[in-house]
Amino acid sequence: MKQVPGVVDARVNFGASKITIVGKRLSPAEINRLGAFDDIRVVREDEERNAHFWLGNRQVRLTALSLGFLLLALLSQGLDAPSPLTIGLFLLATAVGGWETARKGFPGLLKLRFDMNTLMTVAVAGAVAIGYWEEAAVVAFLFGVSETLQAYTVDRARRSLKSLTEWAPREAVVLRGGKERVLPVEEVAIGDIMRVKPGEKLAMDGVVVAGRSTVNRAAITGESVPVPVEPGGEVFAGSINGEGALEVRVTKRAEDTTLARIIALVEEAQEQRAPTQAFVDRFAKYYTPAIILLAFGMALIPPLVFRASWLSSVYDALALLIVACPCALVVSTPVAVVSAIGNAAHRGVLIKGGLHLENLGSLKAIAFDKTGTLTRGQPVVAEIIPCGEVSELEALAIAAAMESRSEHPLARAIVERAREKNAPSKEAREFEAIPGLGARAVVDGKTYWIGSPRLFEEMGAPMEGIRPVLENQQRRGRTAVLLGDSREVAALFALADAVRDSAKQAISQLKRMGMEKTVMLTGDHAATARAVAGAVGVDEYRAELLPEGKVEAVKELENAYRRIGMVGDGINDAPALAVATTGIAMGGAGTDAALETADIVLMADDLSKLPFTVRLSRAALRIIKQNIAFSLITKFAAVYLVFPGWLTLWLAIFADMGATLLVTLNSLRLMRIRP
Repeated sequence: MKQVPGVVDARVNFGASKITIVGKRLSPAEINRLGAFDDIRVVREDEERNAHFWLGNRQVRLTALSLGFLLLALLSQGLDAPSPLTIGLFLLATAVGGWETARKGFPGLLKLRFDMNTLMTVAVAGAVAIGYWEEAAVVAFLFGVSETLQAYTVDRARRSLKSLTEWAPREAVVLRGGKERVLPVEEVAIGDIMRVKPGEKLAMDGVVVAGRSTVNRAAITGESVPVPVEPGGEVFAGSINGEGALEVRVTKRAEDTTLARIIALVEEAQEQRAPTQAFVDRFAKYYTPAIILLAFGMALIPPLVFRASWLSSVYDALALLIVACPCALVVSTPVAVVSAIGNAAHRGVLIKGGLHLENLGSLKAIAFDKTGTLTRGQPVVAEIIPCGEVSELEALAIAAAMESRSEHPLARAIVERAREKNAPSKEAREFEAIPGLGARAVVDGKTYWIGSPRLFEEMGAPMEGIRPVLENQQRRGRTAVLLGDSREVAALFALADAVRDSAKQAISQLKRMGMEKTVMLTGDHAATARAVAGAVGVDEYRAELLPEGKVEAVKELENAYRRIGMVGDGINDAPALAVATTGIAMGGAGTDAALETADIVLMADDLSKLPFTVRLSRAALRIIKQNIAFSLITKFAAVYLVFPGWLTLWLAIFADMGATLLVTLNSLRLMRIRP
């Protein structure tokens, strides 16, 4: 497809059953003519959604037909029918059951590319060549059954992810020219007003402009309780509207909605190979040629050197080829990864690849940001204490003028309090942010500073008079913001931030699961940090950290514990999230930075999903190890049985098929893990 004029790029994602073409639009017929192989066909999404696996799969039909011929052959054998008839029926069962395998295996044989289909083709053809008609037919049929069941179980894992893509409606009711119009979501533009009736799904992301209701955001964030919305509230595509009619101004195009980005990231996550998968692929690369050489040796050396029977030696070599197929080993990791990522996505947790899934499962320590992670991140002004000649209302007006230029949660709390108190409006000029400390601006012709006590200490402002008040507020777990100039502190704003209800429970669960260390990292004062750390139950806290201080703290913890997770809001904590083994962002729904920065995103502001995600990751690691161990033990045990001549072709195919199916079914258990 890349060679077609006008096509810029083409990429196939097998995990998501999806092909992406950049540039010229190609029809499914053109794509199939150019690139279809191994009976993999491209269909339109609506056709694929309606296709039934058991009815639409050619392998299923051929395997069923093969079973029919095999039963007829066995019946013919039991009735002592003429030998040519019985042999003919066995050959028909072999040809029909092994057709798909041979069609894929012969080209590999010609190119010396020895995959599972090539090994099985050689084994079945060899069994026919030495006159083992019955074994050839049974092996061809059972391998067809194995391929069918494996395809079905993988299809189940894929469809659990694909159901996400079907969650958002494909049409939206939009107001244009004073009239309601039903439009495909691709034609809805930013700024359009969308009408959503009670009980309907939202087709686009947007902001409510009229109406009040509750929306169920479970598909996006995994939250089980509907969230109330009113004018000014943000809503997401795929959410279900509750009892009230809403009018929503569209803020993102269909391909940019939060749900569309989740789907894209989940599909990309499936393409990323987990470290274990990379090891398995490297192992299979050397293992398969080694087995082929061993089989050749078994077929040739005993007759030539020890004068053994050619027939029995070739038979043993064919049994070895079948049992040594690395089917179970190859599927041991990818099916587990897809199952775990799909389960997490359905519960509002976005894991961006097998690497991050494995890393999370092996974490020894987790660091948490305080504001917005362990606390609600919506502080309120609890108390204003004037310290000089400026009145409380005047101090509030000056502080609000300065903080209106900042996006910090503490700044928003001060601006909100000024609005509540109807403080006089003032303008801040020459505003300058001081990273990690505060800000400076000119208000009413006078230069003011606002920020942490550390800012004023570094400026050399006198702190003796205010220090007892400051320490009292900090002992109560409040954050102090000071306003003043270089000569004196004019006012102290005491802000309180409530601890999240889920924080203490989440940290307690992580400890019970064996997490060795939990640490809180904050830029806040030590006394405030101590109060919050005690409330949530973390092992350790580090306070008064600038952004680079958090990075250094994460590096120190990584040196001590090798693997460390960092949980933050994905904006202020981006450097620390990037440095940690696994960066985990809170509240990815509506936060682009969280979706981009972190390795794992908790779509809702819900820390209770963290223990679930760690448990899922550990279960995935455990199942991957079980699968690999079981695959290798089964293979080596069966290979050992070849040498005394105890391994029959029947037993070989049962061992191969059984191992593959057990590994796949074991992986699918990950889809049943719940918070």
